Amino acid sequence: MSKLVKIREISLKYDISARALKYYEDMGLIQSTKSDDYAYRLYDEAAIKRLEQILILRKLNIKIKDIQRIFNSNSSEVVLEVLSQKVTDIDDEVVLLHELKEIILEFINQIEKFDFQKDSDIKQLYDKAKDIKQQITNVDYNGNSSSVNRLLEVTEKLEKLPDVRIITLPNCRMATSGTAGDLKKFDEMWTRLDEKRKDKFFPRDFMTHNDENGKLTWFYAVEEWVTEIDMNGFEIIDFEEGIYAAAIARDDSYEDGMRVFNGIKKFVTDSDVFELDINKERVHLWHVIGSPITDKALGHRQVEIFVPIKLRLQ
Repeated sequence: MSKLVKIREISLKYDISARALKYYEDMGLIQSTKSDDYAYRLYDEAAIKRLEQILILRKLNIKIKDIQRIFNSNSSEVVLEVLSQKVTDIDDEVVLLHELKEIILEFINQIEKFDFQKDSDIKQLYDKAKDIKQQITNVDYNGNSSSVNRLLEVTEKLEKLPDVRIITLPNCRMATSGTAGDLKKFDEMWTRLDEKRKDKFFPRDFMTHNDENGKLTWFYAVEEWVTEIDMNGFEIIDFEEGIYAAAIARDDSYEDGMRVFNGIKKFVTDSDVFELDINKERVHLWHVIGSPITDKALGHRQVEIFVPIKLRLQ
């Protein structure tokens, strides 16, 4: 029997977390073993060799589902196909980057030719580069409009998908502001209850957008000691356990929120394991991450977005 290596040794040697190892095992990419006299997972030489292959492929940005295809194949055809597609993707991105460079150089040349006023939208591009798409779209642009349209297309294609993780929100009691609730009053109630809480774990509050009336609904997970009397007229509901695809937006702008929301949906749509849960009882949620300290340090607030999903029926 080959030497069995402890999970801690694997984590240290390959700089990989125990959680990632467990994930690879759950995905069927590697297999651990258990010893009668040792409570934790152990890995033999075959598993370690397989892990090294996984890490190399992940460094090449190969998706997990493609790694599964490679390992499930008995020939080199699949790995050649996957790597060839990766080369094609890189070539396409290089072409787009070159085109983006040319578009930006064209904007620079045209900006240098004009005598803009102090408050011009174009001039603000220098001060706030992240708003470039919105600024150019709204401005009364005197240059080549086809370049503006192409810029939006190119940057959209180059935009990276968000890092999506799959989580489970458990069964719990939630206070809700209701579909047309007073959010200020709800916030006051939440703040009062928050002072009495023993734990300070987050997230425990979520918001969603009500499509019927265009208003926000706020949810807040409450502990067992909270009663209807503490609610100031707000309702306590039983929040049903479910799985969600979640990702963090870079800031709390609508544009970046939609980028992440659409990226999550694409991730789920492309998945062989999950699909979107189109259920009126389950809604998209978001949670504002941070505090006055972190918000000031970052210069903005981060937002985590949760999209309800379910296992894909085989």
